[in-house]
Amino acid sequence: MSKTRRQFLVGGASASALALGAAPLSSELYSSSRKLYRISLAQWSLHRTLRSGELNALDFPAYTKRQFGLGAVEYVNQFFADRATDFVWLSELKTRAADAGVRSLLIMIDAEGALGDSDDLRRRKAVENHFKWIAAAKYLGCHAIRVNAAGSGGWEKQRDNAADSLCRLAEFGDDYDIDIIVENHGGLSSNGKWLAEVMRVADNPRVGTLPDFGNFHLGEGKWYDRYDGVRELMPFAKAVSAKSHEFDAGGNEVRTDYRRMISIVLASGYHGYIGIEYEGSPVGEFEGIRKTQRLLERVRDGLEKEED
Repeated sequence: MSKTRRQFLVGGASASALALGAAPLSSELYSSSRKLYRISLAQWSLHRTLRSGELNALDFPAYTKRQFGLGAVEYVNQFFADRATDFVWLSELKTRAADAGVRSLLIMIDAEGALGDSDDLRRRKAVENHFKWIAAAKYLGCHAIRVNAAGSGGWEKQRDNAADSLCRLAEFGDDYDIDIIVENHGGLSSNGKWLAEVMRVADNPRVGTLPDFGNFHLGEGKWYDRYDGVRELMPFAKAVSAKSHEFDAGGNEVRTDYRRMISIVLASGYHGYIGIEYEGSPVGEFEGIRKTQRLLERVRDGLEKEED
């Protein structure tokens, strides 16, 4: 890619500015010699706190470290949607994360168009809308952006359109060392078989999945089996989302058997970060995050003892 095109796409930021302090892609993200997995925090877990103004998006990394002792975060573009090319703001976020000793893993991208749209012009526009977020992710030191595979048309049409869009993004992301990962996040993407087919059609090393423990609602009250879905998506996983909503008296998530689900994750060979994504309401966000964290830690401790 030419320097001129890159500068245009990110609002005039220089190539050297984009590269400042960017973390190289590392197998450490997907495997760890110290633990079966590491725990990160998805920004969506605090969406009500952020939207109320109680927490500023710039303070999210430091808050994560201070309140939960976690050293890695996953951003959501909804909380800084107008900042993708604001490198003054991004620089401040980057500095605060570094000062707190927090690693920026990825940015979850929403509201930038349907990558599986049957209309070629709209789909091309959706792909281009994501370019600026690839540059922002690189600047922050992330390894990936999370995108959605929403679209229109039948099974095969949506599959092929989504795969094509993902490959276009991967081609752009290759210049920035940024992966493009898809979450099961509604519509056909919540069908594990369909999303796994998208991965096989794309057949690109930069294209992968972000399996979410809970996002398997197919609509009209129908659900895809979450354990089968995660099992189908894990061969392509470059991140994992531990969705949580509600807990029983023993601290277990009532919708997902975490021990069973994490055993599926680990059986695939994945030993990277698992991100907390609490979106329940029975308890507040802080308590919901802590309950999810304790559950992930308890399951990990139990599995590690079994390995000894």
